Amino acid sequence: MIAGMAALVQAVQTNCDIADARHARDVSLCTYLLGMREFYRWEHQLPYGASPPRDEVGRWIAEREARWERIADEEFVAVPVAGCAFDAFDAGQVNAALAGSGLVYGAGLGRFHKPHFFLGQLDRQEQRGEAHLLVCGCEYARDVSAIPAASQGSTLIVRREALRQWLWEKAEGWNVKQQDGALKSALLGYGFDVDPQAAIERMSEREIETLVLHEEGELAAGRLLGSEWPRKLDGFSSKRAELLARAVRDNLADCLVTLPGLLQRGATDSLHFWFSTFDGLRRELFPHLVEAYARVGAGDTAILEEAAAAGRIHFAALGLRLLDMDEAAIEALSHEAAAIAL
Repeated sequence: MIAGMAALVQAVQTNCDIADARHARDVSLCTYLLGMREFYRWEHQLPYGASPPRDEVGRWIAEREARWERIADEEFVAVPVAGCAFDAFDAGQVNAALAGSGLVYGAGLGRFHKPHFFLGQLDRQEQRGEAHLLVCGCEYARDVSAIPAASQGSTLIVRREALRQWLWEKAEGWNVKQQDGALKSALLGYGFDVDPQAAIERMSEREIETLVLHEEGELAAGRLLGSEWPRKLDGFSSKRAELLARAVRDNLADCLVTLPGLLQRGATDSLHFWFSTFDGLRRELFPHLVEAYARVGAGDTAILEEAAAAGRIHFAALGLRLLDMDEAAIEALSHEAAAIAL
């Protein structure tokens, strides 16, 4: 901890609240309510697996939304560290000032230009090639949609608490119907049927590596797509166009690093976990990989290696193609996923 910790937490949480006031409701009602339920659980420090009281959650949401109405037009506040006030988005300078404190600050723009901020405890750090990895534990300030992993330049940040929350949400949803599929294979592989809490704890620890591999893949994809790609992504006003571009880059990242890394390690449970997250437009664009996963036998992963190799070529070419297209053309293309799928 550091001097001025309370003021620091308050400033970061204020910025989280302003970001939520502007963007938290930019999702479906179901997604919004589930997110608010988990946010209530985090704020009130309820154990995972405990059901928050519905009436209290309802009142809390109403109070939170009323606060959002009051602050939605406010400017983000400066982040105070060691007697200096830093711009809320200058994560590099804030973390430099926090060096040695055991704290990590995150700031950036996510999907559809939504700002994200958080302040957490540093659990461990290591160098991963050109990238510096920070793994965070307890979080002191965050917004509704906690992102388990992100890149800040060449710094990779994994949020263990956010990952654990995400896993509990998925596991609870699966436990209602217990449908067959990748999530079932992953959960049972970790022993969720025997001891749910212990299984999620093991998953939270081991799947950090899967998140790190994806973020390393993002860096590798960025080198292939070039410096124009971030500017292209930041310039979108169409959600469909942005979703397509992000799906293409995500698939490229996973074909470059994530899948090869998991296959090389023989991480069967982690492969099931990764495929349980493979959904939406990413999945629509890559039916060949879905088919390969369905055909994988015990220990036979060669077909996945072949699919990933084909994906590296296909999605690199598709990403470069998007760079030469205007937003309207990309949006139109997003409605024809089958025409550009592998």
